[in-house]
Order: sequence, then structure tokens, then C-alpha cells
Amino acid sequence: MVKKVRTFTVSYLVDSLGLAKKVAESISRKVSFENKGNPDSVLSLLRSHGFTDTQISSIITDYPLLLIADGENSIGPKLKFLQSRGASSSELTEIVSKVPRILGKRGHKTISRYYDTVKEIVEADKSSKFEKLCHSLPQGSKQENNIRRNVLVLRELGVPQRLLFSLLISDNGHVCGKKRFEESLNKVVEMGFDPTTASFVRALHVIQGFSDKTIEEKVNLYKRLGFDVGDVWEMFKKFPTFLGLSEKKIANSIETFVSLRFTRDEIVVMVKRFPPCIGCSAESVKKKTEFLVKKMNWPLKAVASFPQVIGYSLEKRTVPRCNVIKVLISKGLLGSELPPLSCVLSITDPAFLNKYVVKHDDTQLVRELIAIFTKNRVSLTDHLEQ
Repeated sequence: MVKKVRTFTVSYLVDSLGLAKKVAESISRKVSFENKGNPDSVLSLLRSHGFTDTQISSIITDYPLLLIADGENSIGPKLKFLQSRGASSSELTEIVSKVPRILGKRGHKTISRYYDTVKEIVEADKSSKFEKLCHSLPQGSKQENNIRRNVLVLRELGVPQRLLFSLLISDNGHVCGKKRFEESLNKVVEMGFDPTTASFVRALHVIQGFSDKTIEEKVNLYKRLGFDVGDVWEMFKKFPTFLGLSEKKIANSIETFVSLRFTRDEIVVMVKRFPPCIGCSAESVKKKTEFLVKKMNWPLKAVASFPQVIGYSLEKRTVPRCNVIKVLISKGLLGSELPPLSCVLSITDPAFLNKYVVKHDDTQLVRELIAIFTKNRVSLTDHLEQ
């Protein structure tokens, strides 16, 4: 039933919005629906307010929950309210397209505050006078003034508009405070995060979202698991959100690795090399590890040495490539031993094709390998052009 609903959602997104299938599949994992009644009403509402198909596609990609919102009783009144405050059609469509989550906010006062701040940022960027933002606008509430000041600081650091908006619209109010914001920002900057990247924003989310005591407790938890303090912060730089995982989530991940017969030392090395593996679901970790070890006969230590495989899609990357390798081994074209795991899975699609598929003189074999590799995937031409 779930698969059927997701399939319908993907088809709808591709047919109604012209989205790429890969994008539609990603959205279907966040929101899905059984019929087109509600989504149609939302799209119709947006078009009636002057949004172009390109803008609507961008809005739904960024904030797919709109498709299951009540268009008539929720989205419509919010758009009319913003128009009643003097927003022109072109202004309204531009602002909402940039930050569609505004339509997910509740209360006219909250919507107004976010809309006005986004508008100010957009206009300041256009005029290249961002440094005058805090001084050219009427002073509002303490929170509004904090937002303006903090936004200016972030912009001066080089945080791009799109990342700035993700911080601004966050339910956690990351740019609303003063002292805590400044302390958290200084820590993230001192750690060397690049302000132009999403990792900078994620790190700020984590550091500002927890008290110093909570962060210390989380670091101590990793220390008990065998990590040095320096290791924890190096992993944080690679994957900031790993520090936000609950103790239960961490314990479950460790338990999963132990059940698969990884040693404690191997687990520590795996997490150091690929911190996101500590947050993967038990089902995903088991499926991927068991496939590589039991079906493909790579030793468990190969997975421990290259834990990035846990982050790869089993269906779209690992299985198709491994099926190609199995055919080559069965025909004696790779010798009797499996190539290193990283040489098979870490390289790009074009590199894999060149190394294991298109180099063969036997055209029938090449066609067979291409059919295996591209099953349920995009065309071979797309891969070779990447």
C-alpha cells in the first residue's frame, strides 16, 4: 500500500510539475498522497496568485508539505493577508518562492515578521546595500531588532541568501537571540567552518540548539565509547548533526554494529571515517553489510575500512555495480579475487563504466553489462556525460 501511494505521488509530481523522477522520488519520501484532489487545489491556488510553473516547482521541491495543506482554509487566507498588507503580485511570488516555509507559519504577526525580514534581505541584496539594512529600517520589537542585527552579521560573514533563509525560518529561532547567538557563532567560526556552506548552518544549528552542559554530556558519551575529545570535534566538522543524536540512537547504532560482529575498535574507526554511519537505521546498516559480506563475499573488515558504503544507496549504486562485478568474475575477466570495495563503489558512474564495462572488446558482453548497470536507472549517455 505504501509503495503504491509513493508511486502515485512520484507520477503526479513528474506529470503535474515536470520534476525529474529522482527529485520526485526524494519528495515522495517526505510526503505522499493517494489522490490528486488536494494537491491540485494547492497548485491551482498558487497559479491563481500569479506563481509561474517554475516557481511552483521550486516551492514544492523546497517545501513539499504544502501539497497536503488545506489550500482553501490555510494557504489561501495567508496569501490574501499578505496581499492586503500591500504586497504586489510580483513581490509576493518572489518572496514566497525564495522561502515557501513562510506559508507554514501560524498567526498573522509571525507571518508578517518573517515576510518583511525576507523582503528586506532580498531588496538589500539587490541594491548591494546590505550593510545599511539595520540602520535604514524602523526599529521594531527586541526580537525583530535581534534578527536584523544577526542577519547582518551572517551576511557579512558571507552566508549565502538561501542558507540565511533556512536559518531565519527555522522553528528553533536561531537568529532571534543575542548573547547565545554570538557565542555559538564565534565557536563555529573558530572551528573553521566555511560560512558559504550548508555545514556552517548545520553546525550553528547544533551549537546554538544545545546548552554547554548538554554538549559536554554528549562529548563525554562518545569518550565512554572510545573516542578522544579531539576525535569528537573532528567528526563534528565532517558531520555536524551527529552531535545532535540522542543517546538512545547512538546506543542502538553501536548495538547494530556489534550484532554484525564488528569489533569495538573497528566501530570507532568506522565512525571516525564516516560519522553519518552512527545515525543510519539498523535495517539499512544490516541490509547493506549483509549484502556485501554474505552475497558478495567481501570480508567484514573491508566494510570496516570503507564505511562510506553504508551511506550509498543499495538499490541504485551498490547492487547494480556488484552485479556487474559478479558477471566479470564468472567470466574470468577480473581474476579470482574481488577488487577492493572502494574501487568498486567510491568512484563516479562514468569512472565505473570506463573501468569495468565499456573497455571490453566483446560488444555482446558490453551490452549485457550496460543492461545490468542501467536497470531502473537513467540512460547510459547521462552517466557518461557527468
